[in-house]
Parts: sequence; C-alpha cells; structure tokens
Amino acid sequence: MKKSLLVIAAMLLTAGLIIPWGCSDNSNNALDNFQPEISDTTDNFQFQVTDAVNVSTTVNYDWENTGARASVNQSCAITGGSAQLQIFDALDSLVYDRSLADNGTFQSDTAGVAGTWNVRVILNNLSGTLNFRAEKM
Repeated sequence: MKKSLLVIAAMLLTAGLIIPWGCSDNSNNALDNFQPEISDTTDNFQFQVTDAVNVSTTVNYDWENTGARASVNQSCAITGGSAQLQIFDALDSLVYDRSLADNGTFQSDTAGVAGTWNVRVILNNLSGTLNFRAEKM
C-alpha cells in the first residue's frame, strides 16, 4: 500500500499537480531581479548586473588565471546596501578583498598561485548596478 502511494505521489509531482514541501512562490523574491551577465574566459572574468533591488546573496565563480596577480576594474552605481568582491587564488588564499562601491582599477593585494581562482560576490540588501572585470596581470 505504501509503495503504491509513493508511486502515485511521484507521478503527481512529475506532472506538476502537487507542489513539494519547502517550495514557495518566488514572484516577490529579490533574487528575481538578480540576473548577472558573466563572461568567463582564461585570464579575463567580467560580471555585470543591472537594476538589482534589495538583493542579498553570495555567488561564487571559478576563473582560470594563468598569472599570479590580477588587475580589477570596478565601475558600479550602488544606490543601497553593500557589495563586496573577494578573489581567492588556486590554493584558496584571499588575494583581493574590496567593496564594489570603490570605483577604479586596483591590483590584487598579494601575489597568488596560478590556476583555478574563485571570484566571490557578497551582496547585502544591494540595490543598483554592478560592473567589474578581473584580468591577469
């Protein structure tokens, strides 16, 4: 009996006739308006999001950097909240940590190890537009 109920529930779930527990309507979710555009190529990583409203999230991206340092160009218009950019080298050492409210071109704080780096963007009630590029130095 229990097995047949599980089969029926699985069929209804697959057909979309029941909603699994834990899911909700995201129509008012702030992440709905957070759709970053990413360009991720070896030695060049670009990130842009336009017109974010009250977004709180942390996103991570892998980036191949064949160098030991990075040059980061930040051009953002933050109207509320905060945004932080952190970059970690192939050994997971923090080599860059700066608020995205700081516009300009900056260098990684320390030399790192070439390979797969991690680009982390931390948003706290962010509203505005973000645009940055990290390149091998």
